[in-house]
Amino acid sequence: MPKPSPPQVVPSPNFAIPLSTTSFIPGFEITQSLGLVVGITVRTRGLGGQIGAGFKSLVGGEITQYTQNAYLARHEALQRLVEHAQSIGGDAVIQIYFDSNELQATMDEIIAYGTAVKISPVTRPLAGR
Repeated sequence: MPKPSPPQVVPSPNFAIPLSTTSFIPGFEITQSLGLVVGITVRTRGLGGQIGAGFKSLVGGEITQYTQNAYLARHEALQRLVEHAQSIGGDAVIQIYFDSNELQATMDEIIAYGTAVKISPVTRPLAGR
């Protein structure tokens, strides 16, 4: 029976402004769209990680070091997205998506992108919500 993987250390999901994969932020209305914002990070898999992954691929199973690196890379891309949104006056980011590309055999680019918006608390019921 395979040995269970250690629990992943997931970065805190708390950011300075609200983030959403939908087109709205519950309890708020969008008052202005500020445009596209992006957060990018490029990560490399170190030599030690590649060797460990090579051994793991012989026996199968999750490569926990890569999983942890993926969590950290997405978190870093989101943090940079937040910083970009704040730099143009954004109170929130909606419709967030992720993309990734392999730049070289050992380097991955992680991109978070969305729409920066100005928001204000809902003071009246919104139709359809």
